[in-house]
Amino acid sequence: MSADLGAELPPLQTPVQFVAGVGPGRAALLARLELRTVEDLLFNLPRDVLDLTKVTRVKDLKAETLQTVKGKVVDRDARLTKTGKTMTGVLLDCGDGYVRGLWFNQPWMLKRFVDQQSVLYSGKPKWSNGRWEFSSPEIQFLETDDGDSVGEVLPRYHLTEGLRMFEMRRISKVAATDYAEFVSEHLPDDLLLQHKLPRRSEAIQQLHKPKTMAEYVAARRRLIFEDLLEFQIGLALRRRAWKRGPPAPRLPVTAKIDARARRLFAFQFTAGQNRAVEEICRDLALDQAMHRLLQADVGAGKTAIAIYAMLVAVANGHQAVIMAPTELLATQHWNTVDSLLSGSRVERRLLTGSVNESQRRQTLAEMESGTANLIIGTQALIQKGVRFAKLGLVVIDEQHKFGVAQRAHFGLGDLAPHVLVMTATPIPRSLCLTQFGDLDVTAINDLPPGRQKIETHRVYSEPTRKRSWDFVRRQLQAGRQGYIVCPRIGSSDSEDEAEIIEFLQKLAPGSSADGSSDMPQSAEEAFAKLSVGELKGFRVGLVHGRMPREERTATMERFRNGEIQALVSTTVIEVGVDVSNATLMVIFHAERFGLSQLHQLRGRVGRGKFQGYCFLFSDNGDPEALRRLHAVETSTNGFQIAEADFELRGPGDVLGTRQHGDLPLKVANILRDQEPLVEARRAAWDAIDSGVIDTAEYAPLKRRVLDRFAELMNLPQTG
Repeated sequence: MSADLGAELPPLQTPVQFVAGVGPGRAALLARLELRTVEDLLFNLPRDVLDLTKVTRVKDLKAETLQTVKGKVVDRDARLTKTGKTMTGVLLDCGDGYVRGLWFNQPWMLKRFVDQQSVLYSGKPKWSNGRWEFSSPEIQFLETDDGDSVGEVLPRYHLTEGLRMFEMRRISKVAATDYAEFVSEHLPDDLLLQHKLPRRSEAIQQLHKPKTMAEYVAARRRLIFEDLLEFQIGLALRRRAWKRGPPAPRLPVTAKIDARARRLFAFQFTAGQNRAVEEICRDLALDQAMHRLLQADVGAGKTAIAIYAMLVAVANGHQAVIMAPTELLATQHWNTVDSLLSGSRVERRLLTGSVNESQRRQTLAEMESGTANLIIGTQALIQKGVRFAKLGLVVIDEQHKFGVAQRAHFGLGDLAPHVLVMTATPIPRSLCLTQFGDLDVTAINDLPPGRQKIETHRVYSEPTRKRSWDFVRRQLQAGRQGYIVCPRIGSSDSEDEAEIIEFLQKLAPGSSADGSSDMPQSAEEAFAKLSVGELKGFRVGLVHGRMPREERTATMERFRNGEIQALVSTTVIEVGVDVSNATLMVIFHAERFGLSQLHQLRGRVGRGKFQGYCFLFSDNGDPEALRRLHAVETSTNGFQIAEADFELRGPGDVLGTRQHGDLPLKVANILRDQEPLVEARRAAWDAIDSGVIDTAEYAPLKRRVLDRFAELMNLPQTG
């Protein structure tokens, strides 16, 4: 490409090779980082920043005051204390003296340092043993290029082989100097003023050429707020589109309907369930489609509320459907509903992928004619050729398994059905503002009367394992049943495992991934060992996702009937399994699971009148793993555990369109940026509710939101 051709392009679309000091060679290196235009360079934000403006000399240090020192690693050691713990020390030569960083019981810190490495320690030092010591200081490792940069604020970027940090800094600085003025502003002046934000072009300059940390922080805050604001406006526009969409059928709840529905249940609703019923019924009575999230802790009875709502729809002459992510969960719902309605005239049907062709054709015909009132199924419910006569309510279980388009599929008609989405995994507050930010939220956090908290114990040594197995055997001999869960997942053709657990599984740092532990690594191995070992003489079964569905279903039925005393499984039993006599849960390599998943697993036991017990087997001594297991061991509150899990594991994909991946955000991180998230959400919803989003002043912002999120969020391009 010629220089003339490059000059004809809009400034921000100028190829990077035409930026002063780049050229074809460095342009090829930048292309490896997906940086091909000036705009790419400008919005390639620093991964972090090195603040060398406030480095303190050793002779000027003051005790118990937050300070930063700079030096080179000259000594590293780890020694045992009197209590048998380790004390790791790393000594820095700072030119005018020495300082030591100390870490208690963290021997792996030694591996983070190498001799003669330049390091910053930040913390509150103490004078001890003739020198200054920093206890667990914040660490920043300096690049080779950072050695003589005291007094500056240095942005640091992701690199590729052949591209050095000082080159990346220089290129970014030149791009910001020559091109930042061409960056357009799409936030209205009133928002900039109200939230004290710099203009976009100024923020770009300050990110790549910060004079002070305060300037850098303000610039980054601007882009974080912008990112979150656009995302929240997208959610608000989606909600508005629903409210402006086709009317929904009114499904009022009379005293007669309420009494007939409640009479089907062998228990009285808790206060939390009654509150949920009240909120849902208020929505169902309107001609505006309900879009509500029902979240509940394990065992709090969300399924009963869903069935109640479905019966309200049927009583009003409309159809109701519940869609589950797996056949296992759909079948469990079917068994529950079929048992409850055994004496009623409600025509109910099950539609899953394993239903034979003749049954499928008949069920589809009955759904289209309106003969079938209440339908339970999997994604087979939204396949081509599925039609409803008079759909009034859709219940979507385990919402995170389904994308926006799947949820919207049910609304393709003259009347929009009411939609209730459910999850048995309590949602952290910041995720409620994102993943479910366009829904009304109902939470049930109380348990039915008589439901006992599950006793949970971490099993970490041979003596505790022996005592645990002794206890398990006594319980089995007394007539109870139990699960033994293994972390290994089957092959990719395991539908239930892949869909239920794959995105939740996360190997904790330091765990044994190579099978070096003496604990079984897979369900097959555990079944073989336990049958002739700890559980010899008991009726042991095996279930996992590689089994044919018929065999798996038959095994689960034998367990429900008590023919199997101990069921060895993978995590396919995490949801959709309800055996009231099961009181024991043994989880091998518990450190490999997410906290919320461990909470879900132990929720499979203690669902009847007997006390439940959960044993977390782990031989992992990593402090992070121990902290995670301690959180589960000491808390039975799913909402608290969800918050802890979120802090450890991050948000995943909040829109539910992928099982893995990050939020569709460019700069913001909802775990880190919770304060600006709340601020941006308030601003976004104010803009929608007041109508200013439709004014000329807000047009650039609205167009940007639609360009980013219209397809992902199923947003209309107008209105």
